[in-house]
Amino acid sequence: MTDKSKFDFSRRGLLKAGGAAGLVASTPAFFMRNAWAANFRNDPGDASSIKLGFNVPQTGPYSEEGKDELRAYKLAVKHLNGEGDGGMLNTFKPSSLTGNGVLGKKVEYATGDTQTKSDAARASAKRLIEKEKVLMITGGSSSGVAVAVQSLCQEEGVIFMAGLTHSNDTTGKDKRRYGFRHFFNAYMSGRALGPVLEKEYGKERRAYHLTADYNWGWTQEESIKNTTEELGWQTAATVKTPVGAGDFSQYITPVLNSGADVLILNHYGKDMINSLSQAVQFGLREKQVNGKNFEIVVPLFSRLMAQGAGDSIKGILGTTNWNWSLQDEGSQAFVKSFGAEYGAPPSMAAHTCYVQTLLYANACEMAGTFYPPEVIKALEGFKFDGMGNGLTEYRAEDHQCFKDVLVVRGNDNPTSQFDLLKVEQIVPRKQVEYDWKIFGGELGPYKV
Repeated sequence: MTDKSKFDFSRRGLLKAGGAAGLVASTPAFFMRNAWAANFRNDPGDASSIKLGFNVPQTGPYSEEGKDELRAYKLAVKHLNGEGDGGMLNTFKPSSLTGNGVLGKKVEYATGDTQTKSDAARASAKRLIEKEKVLMITGGSSSGVAVAVQSLCQEEGVIFMAGLTHSNDTTGKDKRRYGFRHFFNAYMSGRALGPVLEKEYGKERRAYHLTADYNWGWTQEESIKNTTEELGWQTAATVKTPVGAGDFSQYITPVLNSGADVLILNHYGKDMINSLSQAVQFGLREKQVNGKNFEIVVPLFSRLMAQGAGDSIKGILGTTNWNWSLQDEGSQAFVKSFGAEYGAPPSMAAHTCYVQTLLYANACEMAGTFYPPEVIKALEGFKFDGMGNGLTEYRAEDHQCFKDVLVVRGNDNPTSQFDLLKVEQIVPRKQVEYDWKIFGGELGPYKV
């Protein structure tokens, strides 16, 4: 662990402070702190604590990711309240966090279960806002859930710091002023993965897609299909599958007679574990088609999914948002804290959720208030480092984070039960950037 390093004020905060200095002498103290605080949802007022809402899939096909997200959220709360070793509070910069809660108030939390269902997630978020009086909602491991909850939060005037959501829609056509995404998206996966697929498998391939039938699957299929067709690949078929199907044999059987020599699984969580395992059991990886070895690609996967898939994941290429094996200061600080707390390294879902909690808390400190419009403005265009992904920016136009992306391969020779993904390439941010206008959508107003 490196020496503790904290920043009492960000550059942005110092500029704000400097601009306001001339007003201090003539303004009553009552109006200085939380100056915009009148009439916003769940204003904590003079209370000694604030409450955050952690809305994760505790049941359903993405529940393993959700459980790890919840572990990370609880750890973030401990660190914000000055407990434990501080984790990424020691490496995050520029940071206004001091380990004294947020704006001097202790951080508490309430939880909900999204069940990996949009309606259940929205109902759970509504309960957290109305009954638990949370100031911010975060969580989710489904883009359908993220889009639904983000829309509700815009209506309610409560900030949503999205958890694991990979659809282009989240910060595209369905983006909202009150929603922010740290996680990368399907377009970025395609841009990062394309050159590696070309190098590994060449330009003459026929791809068969099995795709989760909701907005993440649709945009993942579209993004990887566009990328591979640019390489010269042909698309043999695109087949939608229901979330939580369990048995994918009826969808895998037609692949055998399709003339395809690559199967692309646009699946996540337990669905990916099941479909990949069954594809391997069907002998696809031992086949030769069109004079080539048959290959399977999983554009998005995580260590938790790799654990579930066992040997089936070995050699499989995909992308990930973060991996616990990274050696930068921020990643290792988080891995140390999480491992000490839970006895295992964190997943990429845990990482993005921990980071989102700290980013929200820091934005409140930067703004000097919990008033959402000012907190939103503090996040828009915010550039930071020390959180495990290198230099990162929350783009103001669509609230999408931009950072380096990892291309990973299932490890053929793991040294432990956690050493399941080998980082093949850290793809620089400039390779995955895009014009925010291509996915449409409107952020909407600051005040609701």
